[in-house]
Amino acid sequence: MLVSLYALYQADPGQGGMRVPLPALRNRFTAARADLGRYLFFDPLLSKDHTLSCAHCHHPAFGFSDGRSTSMGVGGFGIGPSRSGGKPLRRAAPTLWNVGFLSKLFWDGRATSLQTQAIGPLFSADEMGNNQANLERDLNANATYRELFSTAFPSTRAKRITLREIVDALAAFETTLISINSRYDHYAHGDFTALTAQEIQGLNVFRGFAARCAQCHIPPLFASSELAVVGAPEVVGSPYDLGAAETRSDSALRGAFKVPTLRNIACTPPYFQAGQFQSLEEVVDFYNAGRGHAVSEDLNLQIHWNLHMTKSELSRSDVSAVVAFLGALTDETLTPATPAMVPSGLPVVQPSPTSPNSCRG
Repeated sequence: MLVSLYALYQADPGQGGMRVPLPALRNRFTAARADLGRYLFFDPLLSKDHTLSCAHCHHPAFGFSDGRSTSMGVGGFGIGPSRSGGKPLRRAAPTLWNVGFLSKLFWDGRATSLQTQAIGPLFSADEMGNNQANLERDLNANATYRELFSTAFPSTRAKRITLREIVDALAAFETTLISINSRYDHYAHGDFTALTAQEIQGLNVFRGFAARCAQCHIPPLFASSELAVVGAPEVVGSPYDLGAAETRSDSALRGAFKVPTLRNIACTPPYFQAGQFQSLEEVVDFYNAGRGHAVSEDLNLQIHWNLHMTKSELSRSDVSAVVAFLGALTDETLTPATPAMVPSGLPVVQPSPTSPNSCRG
């Protein structure tokens, strides 16, 4: 059960205030299921060729992302920007911090549950490349997993491990990835010494009318379930990613993506759905440069109403302050332990020397 000071607040979260309640957390899972999910998350056994675990693309050392502009599918090895050998994917791996609070998942928002989201990469030919029959066969053939599943799901002790139990365990683990104890949170709860003067300036700009960041990245999660068209820059050599319009017959969603969380954002470069920006300063400059400036009018995108019609007037001081404030959203105190071994006996992915340690602390 999650206990947080945010439970004491009753203000409307949609107004961008600091003392507002958190959304409901998917918290019906037991500790046994969450710990089983942790082993599954780090075990390459879940992939077709037993080389790729969930943690390869969502690694704690990279803020539960992978440090790449776009992720890499089955057949790769290692972690981070230098990882090679697999098939590059179209989109980046989003962070998993606070996913237990979210009502839409994936960059295009097509999943509404953690279980549905888990099935996507498991059975995608370009990602983990597995199928239900092989996945269930491999787990049922492992005596340690049989015992762990029977403990986590007592009602199925005499039965085979099923896909439903597998994705339930993964979902249980992911709901433990909670980040709400940053220096910003200390400030929001009344410790006005928790932020520097520059970070407070950045918070004020973030919430102010000129930047209006908080209208989409709504505290306290600094995310929302909204699908927004911001006019993300094109990726050279690739067709323009139409985002949510690929799975929905709505022209207004051409180029629309789910508003991502900014929690631990300093730990997850590069940024946007295909890593178009390498730094947070570049991201803020993008929004400060004017509505739709980075895309061709021929794409016929309906840019989100909240973005400025013309170039904003944030000063360089304001831009630097917003970047500094975003760093104050870092909190990895509940990072789970990476298992030294997993039941399959396969190698557990380790952080690479290029992991962004600057976000720590």
